[in-house]
Amino acid sequence: MTVHTHHSLVPAPAVHHWLTPVPTKVFRSEVQPSDVDAVQRILASSRFFSQMEIEVAAEMVEDHLAQGDRSEYRYLFADHDGQPIGFSCYGPIACTIGSYDLYWLAVHDDHRNAGLGRRVMAETERLVAEPPESGRRLYVETSSRAQYEPTRAFYLRCGYKIDATLADYYSPGDHKVVLVKPLR
Repeated sequence: MTVHTHHSLVPAPAVHHWLTPVPTKVFRSEVQPSDVDAVQRILASSRFFSQMEIEVAAEMVEDHLAQGDRSEYRYLFADHDGQPIGFSCYGPIACTIGSYDLYWLAVHDDHRNAGLGRRVMAETERLVAEPPESGRRLYVETSSRAQYEPTRAFYLRCGYKIDATLADYYSPGDHKVVLVKPLR
């Protein structure tokens, strides 16, 4: 079953006075069975997502594990001490040439405010733009709700532009905001 969700996440920064800068992460694209639980843990730490959305994200990881390279979902994980603390999920948009969706971008709450979200985003963009992907544009879809204002601000700071707003898409008064960034 293919299920898409587009509530990408980079929520309002939490203030952690005890938080020290995150050291250089190990990035990996290989998906491991333990990543199903890791993705759920990372998303739950945000307190942004419903249980249903978290379950959809887990199904997407399971889809990739079952289908391998044939899966429409690609992943980038940021590991710290052998544990995933951030990730992105992206993939090509069917029937397009070089257009990609960013389905998820999330960092565990304990590791926010140290630049990890920007590093995961930059590495994801690099992976999409370079062969074998050779993507031209990366699209992000998110909610218009006030809760997602920090998310939209993050993408705008990363060079994305609002390309469209679809009224009442998620529910009455909750519009879909589509952002895009040319990659070359």
